[in-house]
Amino acid sequence: MNGAAPSPVVAVRLPLDAPLELPAGTEVRISGPVYAARDAAHRRIFEALDRGESPPFDLSGATIYYVGPTPGGPGRPVGSAGPTTSSRMDGYTPRLLALGLRATIGKGGRSPEVIEAIRRHRAVYFLAVGGAGALLGRCVVHEEIVAYADLGPEAVRRLTLRDFPAWVAVDSWGRTMLPPA
Repeated sequence: MNGAAPSPVVAVRLPLDAPLELPAGTEVRISGPVYAARDAAHRRIFEALDRGESPPFDLSGATIYYVGPTPGGPGRPVGSAGPTTSSRMDGYTPRLLALGLRATIGKGGRSPEVIEAIRRHRAVYFLAVGGAGALLGRCVVHEEIVAYADLGPEAVRRLTLRDFPAWVAVDSWGRTMLPPA
């Protein structure tokens, strides 16, 4: 033991109405609304934006969790809710950040372009633990489909999280705890 006290776990309340001033590597517990969206939903959002339409939810201060949760069992809004690989959404992320998206949650590194966009827009990328979907699903206390129901598990959902464990992987200054994707 080196005698150093462990860093405190920081509670993060969503939505974020200002830049999150936490350094990369900070352990957090996230509570509040997030939008579940994966590849197919991102494509549809971009098609709508390209037609001059608004996205299906307000991006201002919002957080997107790269997840396609499984159906929940009795008394549970969802079953497994593990993160998908964030780099798959890197082509979409800078534009969404420019439109007001404040945070993303996923697994793995981000491209240098996304890291720069996070810095420029004072956003944040949270890292969730892959392979722990069943445990992470227990942190989802509410779920509703908000767009693209025909996409099934990839529909955009509004999830409400309570004490969801994650780490600040890329902070609002563009510092990262991970190698780029």
